[in-house]
Amino acid sequence: MSYTSSDILPWDFTESQILHWFQFVAESEGKMLAGVTMAYYSDEGLLEVNKTYLQHDYYTDIITFDRCRGIRIKGDLAISVDRIVDHALARGLSINCEAARVHVHGFLHLCGYNDQTEKQKLAMRSLEDKYLAHASDFGILWT
Repeated sequence: MSYTSSDILPWDFTESQILHWFQFVAESEGKMLAGVTMAYYSDEGLLEVNKTYLQHDYYTDIITFDRCRGIRIKGDLAISVDRIVDHALARGLSINCEAARVHVHGFLHLCGYNDQTEKQKLAMRSLEDKYLAHASDFGILWT
């Protein structure tokens, strides 16, 4: 199942607010936001995307499709609403908090960051925290 823009997502911020936040993140990273689309899926829907495009047979919260050129940030974020809700509940976080983290995590991949090694994961988590601290400036109440 995929969600359309007319579906009600379980967090309290809009795609427009996210894109304004991403503009700030891009500029802070010395990049230019050229276009990011976000598509929302159930676990099963994103699993099919994962199998089809990456040949990975496991659930994930986000898949980033990078179409960047130089400093121009362009790409697609495929996001599992089910994973966000499940992770928030398991970690004792608000859904807003987990949703904001997942969105900025995917965007940081478009900015050129990876999380394959432990050192990269720690650096990426630090950047997530840095930009989450500014999310409320764009109406994204994530706490």
